[in-house]
Amino acid sequence: MKPEFAIVEARLTAIEAEMKRRGLWQSNPLTPEQYEFQQAFALDTMAFSQWLQFIFIPRVRNIIQTRDEFPSSSSVGAQAVREFDGYDEASKLTSMLSEFDALFR
Repeated sequence: MKPEFAIVEARLTAIEAEMKRRGLWQSNPLTPEQYEFQQAFALDTMAFSQWLQFIFIPRVRNIIQTRDEFPSSSSVGAQAVREFDGYDEASKLTSMLSEFDALFR
């Protein structure tokens, strides 16, 4: 069963707010080269927090706005656990991203 658009949007807004609160939101845009990634989560060209801000959040917002199909699953929370391991200030964000994943189970 797919989650409701309003629920996903609310979670996404909360994730963005938490990133800003923790100083993980950057004001400068990415370079064009950073969008030429080959690896999952763009780990070859940008930090995970940049991927969240510039790839993940805009893509999910686009799905919501166009009422398109959500992916059948999400593993952004699992990646957050790996990326933010040892960074206690990101524990709430990691939990929020894991809760996002749970919407797609």
